[in-house]
Amino acid sequence: MKVVLCGYYGMGNGGDEALLASLLQMLPATAKPVVLSGNPDETTERYGVEAQPRKSVQGIWAAFSGAEAFIWGGGSLMQDTTSAMNPLYYGGLMWLAQTLRLQTIAWAQGIGPLERRWTRRLTRNLLSRCAGVTVRDRVSAAQVASWRVNSWLAPDPVWALESIPVPGLADFPAPRIAVALRSHPSLTETRLAQLGQALASFQIATGTTVLLVPFQPTKDLLIAQRIAPYLKGNYEILSVGDPRQLKGIFRGVEMAIAMRLHGLVMAAAEGCRCFALSYDPKVTYFAEDLDIPGWEMTSSKAASTSPDFALSPWPESSAEMTKALLTQYADGLPASPDQIQSRIDRALMHRDLLSQLLDSRQSSQGIPSRT
Repeated sequence: MKVVLCGYYGMGNGGDEALLASLLQMLPATAKPVVLSGNPDETTERYGVEAQPRKSVQGIWAAFSGAEAFIWGGGSLMQDTTSAMNPLYYGGLMWLAQTLRLQTIAWAQGIGPLERRWTRRLTRNLLSRCAGVTVRDRVSAAQVASWRVNSWLAPDPVWALESIPVPGLADFPAPRIAVALRSHPSLTETRLAQLGQALASFQIATGTTVLLVPFQPTKDLLIAQRIAPYLKGNYEILSVGDPRQLKGIFRGVEMAIAMRLHGLVMAAAEGCRCFALSYDPKVTYFAEDLDIPGWEMTSSKAASTSPDFALSPWPESSAEMTKALLTQYADGLPASPDQIQSRIDRALMHRDLLSQLLDSRQSSQGIPSRT
């Protein structure tokens, strides 16, 4: 059966590419995916699937023609803090799919933030008409439940993404740490300089090689290039396109310092110590789940789901930052093998929902399903 996959794909964002790779890994073998992509040629070359331009009317119609199912493919698609256009675009495609009577699935969603009444109403109405909904954090699950929409709660599917080694990574002197920063208003010039000074002192104290990992080079590469001059020891700006290799980076590092949510997910899944720089509630929720230390970057602290957990406010000095990073490097613990396996096993619930819904639809139409 032809299945349209919709997300922030083909836009050069490693986290969203990892969600796409995870979704393709979890689709039933009988599903024929068609990806709406910002770079269809690259998507087809990388994953070996059909892709259509995500903002071309002709491309969207070609993707929908003959399709039987439509999937919102992971991440915070329905949120209006970046732009009110996000709910219009993703919501519009879901509305079209439901109008055409495709089977619709909201998969591995992080709901919100939704600050406008109309975006909340739109999201609620679309989710209520989906055949199945999975969410990746408890706050999203609570929001969906308040709308009286049933959902499955499971860890981010990137926990279960297959990772592969990065050629040449072992050539960088050990020990190694990874730093995954992103452009954001909360990462001001002052804070960036402060963090650069802290990393420089940390590197001198530990003798580590610093791997600066831009998850979305068009937005993150400049940040990495501006951090690099502070470092006096070995460092490398490491851009990797294949999300499985991106996850593989974290096999060979001792600690990850990350703003990017999927930098933390990949690092934790590969047994790496983590330190969170939270610019968004989704990062805080992830840090809470594994009791990861870190700092809040926004003026309004993201509310965790536990009164016993809170990230620290952004430090006042680089010396204070260095001390916290050294403490985590020396004394912090990575997720245990049991914690990792538990989250991988539960992340596969996203796969189970796909199999349940897509295979059952094929069976109802007399099409043999996967055994």
